[in-house]
Amino acid sequence: MNNSRRPIISSLLSQWIKESVRFSNPSKNRIPAMIMSKMDLSPAHQRMLLDIARACIRQALRGAADQMVPASTDLLLNMPAGCFVSLHDRASHRLRGCVGRLDARTPLIQCVYEMSGGVLGDPRFRTNPVTLAELPRLDLELSILSPMQPAPTPLDFDPLNDGIYLTCQARSGTFLPQVGRQTGWTREQLLARLCTEKLGLAPNAWQEPSAKLLTYQALVIGPAPFEEIRQEKPAIGGFGSGNIFRI
Repeated sequence: MNNSRRPIISSLLSQWIKESVRFSNPSKNRIPAMIMSKMDLSPAHQRMLLDIARACIRQALRGAADQMVPASTDLLLNMPAGCFVSLHDRASHRLRGCVGRLDARTPLIQCVYEMSGGVLGDPRFRTNPVTLAELPRLDLELSILSPMQPAPTPLDFDPLNDGIYLTCQARSGTFLPQVGRQTGWTREQLLARLCTEKLGLAPNAWQEPSAKLLTYQALVIGPAPFEEIRQEKPAIGGFGSGNIFRI
């Protein structure tokens, strides 16, 4: 990749990136998850991220080629963080796409932009994709994720405030914190549904000794109507990579 197209990251952020933190797999180093732990994005930051997501989705639906990540000198927007982007029909609340990235591998502004493009490729809607004409009827929601933390046992989480990421039998899946709040499911119900719906395992698989749980929190931005962008088109940078999940 052409280095001149990569986002400019502050020297402070670069110093953080040189450090290493370990998640559940001790053989893999990650960008330090100290960032976004306070989840203190201002209303202006939140509006900007919504507008960036809107711009990306519109450009993708219009067939714009070689889309680039917006660049920013704002430290908060350049801090590594995971995020999920979801689209719902406003009238029926029907899901129209939800994808995201759990790990804090790329700057927040980049993750939001990339997942916004990815939400249009949610394979659950391959035969009925989101269209440009549909956008005025949709709501957009962003979930900015805190660093994941290992739970002592699979039942050690707050079903109303914690997102859960379960690994079992070499499979993994996640529920955002919104799932527990919207369904009212108990811990056991959340874990059972996660096993069957996301991992493709028996509902009691979470009880196996090999099952491991990580938890995280989310700053939820929206839902907001998919309205016109208010800001000017930002400068552009480059892309990154990471694991993409569907919710």
